[in-house]
This record gives sequence, structure tokens and C-alpha cells, in this order.
Amino acid sequence: MDVNKEIHNAFEVIANGGIILYPTDTVWGIGCDATNEEAIKKIYALKQREESKSMIVLVNGERMMHQVFNEIPEVAWQILDFAEKPTTLILDKPRNVAKNIIAEDNSLAVRMVNEPFCFKLMERMKKPLVSTSANVSGMFTPKTFKEISPEILKGVDYVVNLQRDKICKNPSCIIKLGLDSQVKVIRK
Repeated sequence: MDVNKEIHNAFEVIANGGIILYPTDTVWGIGCDATNEEAIKKIYALKQREESKSMIVLVNGERMMHQVFNEIPEVAWQILDFAEKPTTLILDKPRNVAKNIIAEDNSLAVRMVNEPFCFKLMERMKKPLVSTSANVSGMFTPKTFKEISPEILKGVDYVVNLQRDKICKNPSCIIKLGLDSQVKVIRK
């Protein structure tokens, strides 16, 4: 399995408004360019998910985090520095992403990843990547590639051929941070 070839193939699909199925640092995810409203609509339709339920966006470092958020509370960096497992932060006032990925309260869930495939794909895209679990809304989150439903496999434009034998970790923990430094743990 050639990582660079998979990055190239996934990039081509995403650059043309497509959606991909790919391994993340936690579970298998469905993703697209986080700035492409039409691609995001495809994911909502495939997951049979209400557009009022926003999805996570992955970034590959501080620079991209600052592209998406003008103001990042200091506590966010402290949480990320001390996190022992993948951690998703919900932050206020996102920018430079599609409107239909932003929650009704003007917040966005974001996770900084360094998993090689995701990191390098975003490096090539120069944009954040949507990440939502590879299941129809309300169904169980698949722990392995084999558990992903045929409906999801057929509904994406490209399936990344990496880590198919990997048993996924649990989803990330989710912490909501307000600009007023309020901290609320959503999922441990």
C-alpha cells in the first residue's frame, strides 16, 4: 500500500468535490474539503443526518487551526498539550469553512491530528478536512473496516486503501470551550 498514491487519489477526489472514506487517528471517517458546501451536503445525505448536527473538522497543526479560528482560548492549547488521547475541541466563531458545517450556536468541532495519512492529505489540500464516523446517523460506529455498511462504501467517491485491518480506537473525547473560558466535557 503506497501512502503517497493514496494521498494523491484522495486529493484528486476531494479537489473535484467528492467525498472519501478514510482511516483517521480514531475511527474510519467520511470526509471532504471543509470549505466545500456541496460536498458537505453529500455527506449529510449519505449519513441521513440532519444538517443542524454539525460534524468534526480535522486540522494538521497550529497554522491551520488559526486559519479556522481567529480567537483560540489559551486553555485550548493547554488541553491539547496534556491530552493523552485524541481530543476534539468545540470552539466559537469559526471562519474560512463552509456555512453548513458550523453549528447553530456558531461553533465548530475541531481536532488536530498528526496521523500520517490525514496530516499529509491536509498539507496537500491546504484546507481542513471534514471527519464524521463511517455510519448512517444513529447506527453503531464501526470499529473495523469490515463493519462499514455496504451503503456507506457505495455512497462515497473513493475508499482509501490503507489500514483496512486496523481495529479502531474509540472516538475522540470532546470538550466545548467558550471564548469566555467556560469548559464543558461533552464526551470522555
